[in-house]
Amino acid sequence: MVLAAPPKAFGRIRDTFRPACQAKQGKIMNTSSSKSLDSGAWGDLYKAALFEVDNARLPERIAQAEKALALRAGELFHLAGDNIEEEQALDDTMYTLHALRNTSQTSHRITHRSEAA
Repeated sequence: MVLAAPPKAFGRIRDTFRPACQAKQGKIMNTSSSKSLDSGAWGDLYKAALFEVDNARLPERIAQAEKALALRAGELFHLAGDNIEEEQALDDTMYTLHALRNTSQTSHRITHRSEAA
C-alpha cells in the first residue's frame, strides 16, 4: 500500500524545518534503514513510470518512483546548504506522479465502462 502525499507536502515540510537543517553545517544524518539516492536514481525511476506503456505495471512503477522521491527528500532534509533546485524538482515530480496516477485510474475506469457497453 502506497500513501500518496499531497503534491506540495514536501515543500511545506521542508520550509518549516529549513532553519534547523541549515544549522548542521555540512553533516548528513545517516540511518541504517535509509539508502543514499542521488538525483539520477529517482530521476530514472520517475522516467520509467512516466514512459511505462503497460497499464498493469504502471502502479508499481509509480510506487517505486514515489518511494525513491521520499527517500531523497529525507536525505535533502538533513543536508546543509542550498538544495532548493533539487527540492523543487522533487516537489514537481511528486505532483506529476500524482497526476499520472489519477489519469491512469480514470482512463482505466473509462476503458472498463466502454467494454461493458
